[in-house]
This record gives sequence, structure tokens and C-alpha cells, in this order.
Amino acid sequence: MRELQPRRRAPRRPRRTASAAEVAHAPSMGWMDPISGEYADQDGSSSKRPQRNLVLVGVRYVLPAVVSLGGVAVMSMGSETDLEGGASILSAGLAIYFVNWLFRMGAAGDIEREAEAAAREYYDRHGRWPT
Repeated sequence: MRELQPRRRAPRRPRRTASAAEVAHAPSMGWMDPISGEYADQDGSSSKRPQRNLVLVGVRYVLPAVVSLGGVAVMSMGSETDLEGGASILSAGLAIYFVNWLFRMGAAGDIEREAEAAAREYYDRHGRWPT
């Protein structure tokens, strides 16, 4: 009877990943700054896209404000149960706002890291820091 041998896997080829500069200047695609909501087009000019901007404002500011105001309205009804429930709803509204804020801070850090990586790549190629 034959012994079972483990299957040998073919060696993996290294996957090519796009550099930050290639991603930032990809053809037919602009990139959006998550902080300001502005898009950088291929020619480097920035433009605002109003529909996207309205959605960002709605999620960042209007949604937490509506939830928080709903919590205040429930708290204003007066009983002890209403106060506790309203405080919970108010806390949920504040949590939505701060999660959005944390995401924006994290996204800003990613953009800075990509710019730093592109600058280091430029330094490796040209021997001087980009201006």
C-alpha cells in the first residue's frame, strides 16, 4: 500500500502592488481627500462634487445631530425611565459623531503615510528629498 505524501504547493510569485504615487495619479480616476471631501483630478486641480459632499455632511454631522436631539427630546418627557433612555440615545448620537471623527483622523494618517512612502521612493531613485 502506498503512503500518502503531502501535496507540494507551487512557490508563490510576489504580488506587485501599486505605489502611492501610481494610486494617486491613476488614469481616469481622481482621488478624494476624506477630510475635506475634495477630489484631485488627473491634472492636479481639485473640485468638489456636490452630491458626494452632501452625503458626507449628512453622515458626519446631520445624523449624529438628529440622533442626539432625539435623545434630548426623550429626556424632556420627564420620568426617570425617560431620562435614562434619552441619555442612552444621546450617547449613541455622540458615539456616531466620534466614530466619524476617528475614521477621518485614521484616513488622514493613511494619506500622510502614502505621501511619505512616495517621498522616500523618490529619494531612493533621485538621491534628494522631493520639494
